[in-house]
Amino acid sequence: MSKNKRNSAAAPQQGKQEKRRAEQEKQKQKTRILIFSTVAAVIIIFVALIMLIPKGNSDFNYSEMHRLGKEDAPVKIVEFGDYKCPACSDFTGTIKPQLVEKYVTPGKAAFYFVNMAFIGPDSETASLAALSVYHQNSEAFWTYYDAIYANQGEESEEWATADYLVSLAQKENLPIDFDLLRKDIEERTYESELQRDMKLAEDSKVTSTPTVFVNGVKVDKAFDIKAIDSQVQIALDSADAK
Repeated sequence: MSKNKRNSAAAPQQGKQEKRRAEQEKQKQKTRILIFSTVAAVIIIFVALIMLIPKGNSDFNYSEMHRLGKEDAPVKIVEFGDYKCPACSDFTGTIKPQLVEKYVTPGKAAFYFVNMAFIGPDSETASLAALSVYHQNSEAFWTYYDAIYANQGEESEEWATADYLVSLAQKENLPIDFDLLRKDIEERTYESELQRDMKLAEDSKVTSTPTVFVNGVKVDKAFDIKAIDSQVQIALDSADAK
């Protein structure tokens, strides 16, 4: 076969090889694009999931709060409440006992209270009285806390006077100094602590009472016991994982 004939025969073969290489390169490019797209999608989904995880409040200083239960309990349930708030009274009579029975008594959680005295003068006066009791006898505080809510006056009336609050403590036979309680109320001894609680409520973007947090995560509905249970379980699982 002559040289010219061999060259003419090789030309179509060379064209096919180049076409094949071009197709292979094109396929590789598609594969690379697919891989990059998949990785990008995974990253986007991962970031979205992280953003959906409820953010906790890292500013909570539990040592400054009234505590019911073990200090080292893995779950910390915080209530922001107002002693003049009728809904808080309902919470204390319905939801809190369930939380105490299921979580506080077995040592799974501790229950904390933060004053958000915003409804009126009674709110502050009752808070100052409760703070006085707390500083005299931290265990008696919870008896007084329950008593104030159980004997709460009408929201439209001013009922939390020094006389009323001292007589309530006497009625409950609290192991405290009643004269000191009256003095603390009238002189607003624990005003700075009350304002500290109010600042914490503001910083935590609490706008109504009762508001509940579980390990720093806000529960959307304070009266939704299932929602609280769910958040407590998440906190318990997280503690077990550590």
